[in-house]
Order: sequence, then C-alpha cells, then structure tokens
Amino acid sequence: MKVALRGRDNSIIDGGGEVKPTTAPKHILTAVVNDKPGVLNKVSSLFRRRGFNIESITVGASEAPGFSRMIVVVRGDTPVVEQVRKQLDKLIDVVKVTDISESSIVARELALIKVKSTPATRSEIMQIVDIFRANIIDVASDSVVVEATGDGDKIESLLHLLKDFGIKEITHTGCVAMTRGVV
Repeated sequence: MKVALRGRDNSIIDGGGEVKPTTAPKHILTAVVNDKPGVLNKVSSLFRRRGFNIESITVGASEAPGFSRMIVVVRGDTPVVEQVRKQLDKLIDVVKVTDISESSIVARELALIKVKSTPATRSEIMQIVDIFRANIIDVASDSVVVEATGDGDKIESLLHLLKDFGIKEITHTGCVAMTRGVV
C-alpha cells in the first residue's frame, strides 16, 4: 500500500519520500460569515469532504458587527474551486464568498521566528533582518525573536537565510488579503 502526504506547498510526498510539486493554481477565497460558534468547522469540513488541503485559513472580525471575514487559501483547478465556492455560498452562515485570486489584491502574512544567537552572530542576524524590513522584538542571551510581515515568498526567503543560525521556533499566520481600492 502506498501512502502519500501533502506538504505545506501542497506538493505530494509519496511513500518513497519523493516530492512531486503540484501544478494546481493557488486560489484565495474571502468569505463574510456570521460571527458565531461552529461556522469555521462547517467551512473547513466542506473543504475536507471535497478533498482539498487548506494551505491557510485566517478568520477575524470584519467591518460589520456580528460578522467575521475568512480568508482561505487552497490549490485546485479553477472549475473545481468554483464549485466549492458555490457550495460555500449555500451554507446558511456564509453571507458572501469571493475568489479574489485573479483580482488586484494586497496580501500579507506574519511570522515570528526565534533564532539562536550569540553576541558574535547577533549583528549579522540584525543585518539580515534589516534587509527584509523585519523587526527584532525580543532579545535573550541565546536567541532573538524576529517579526516579519510580507508575502509568503519574502518570509520563506528570510527563513532560508536565518536557518544557518539555527531556528528554534516558528509561528506563521496564514494569508490575509483584500482587493485593492479603485483608483
């Protein structure tokens, strides 16, 4: 029996350890939902039942009282994602769902990265952090905590450079996004 797992980038890792990147396009769905218990479970269950791996899901208060905004990032063929979007729209607690993948958007992620440091390596870490316009928000005798915001590629590039120092811990939000204003 072959076992396959999906990586964070939705690549397929087969039973032999071979990584096969997915070619499915990334979709960013934004949904306005009722702010009440169980809504997140209903939405994520719909994706699970359809066999989608959610790359990230972010939920927070919206501009309207009593409603939350959900940002869901998935990979899949456009017609299939459109079918899931329509099914989400039918859920009672979902007010509106939009695929903003093809729109002009502003998108950001946040990462907190605890990096091993010594007095000898701290200045080099600070230079790397400055290049990425990130911030050091905590300093201890054996580590620093870096706060980075930006698109996923920027955060991945920063992580790549910091890994040589030794990453002790990472926490990384999902994507938050919205369409740009009309000019």
